[in-house]
Amino acid sequence: MPHDAYADDDIRAILNDVKSIAMVGASPINVRPSYFVFKYLAQRGYDMIPVNPTYVGRTLLGKPFVGSLGDLEQPVDMIDIFRNSSYIRPVVEAALKLRPLPRVIWMQLGARDEEAAATAEAAGLKVVMNRCPKIEYGRLSSEISWMGVNSRTLSSKRAPMPTTGMRLSLNRTSTSGGETRASDRAAKNNKDPA
Repeated sequence: MPHDAYADDDIRAILNDVKSIAMVGASPINVRPSYFVFKYLAQRGYDMIPVNPTYVGRTLLGKPFVGSLGDLEQPVDMIDIFRNSSYIRPVVEAALKLRPLPRVIWMQLGARDEEAAATAEAAGLKVVMNRCPKIEYGRLSSEISWMGVNSRTLSSKRAPMPTTGMRLSLNRTSTSGGETRASDRAAKNNKDPA
């Protein structure tokens, strides 16, 4: 399968179906990208498991770190690899030893390994490379526009934030970003009379 472009429906299906995610390379340091992604996905209702041998004995947002995928005590739906491309093959090999197998291997932005992807796909797993589930979730749920990106309007009024425990729907098709009340008003007020 080519991994240079993914259909929105495929990414949406993965993010809707997955419930538990083991993040390899998660960090408790709150300025690291893996911390932001972990926190974001946990707040969206995913059961997140931080995997990093450096931090065993510590927790990340209340979740205890495990040292490796082999140390997981529960099945996971997705392995999110937050490691350099040179470390992907060993992570994929460890994932393929899990029983039951995860359904998805997700490689973060900048991470690619075509051979490891082919091995995972041959075992029946879906593979996403060089993408971030946080970015894809925000884009496909239109949540990014709620934060002021691509809303077609500037406003000093803060957009409503998702409430605690609310899982946003990804079943909506978005072709040009999401809609907000402010952007709807701006579009309506700027229509040219025909």
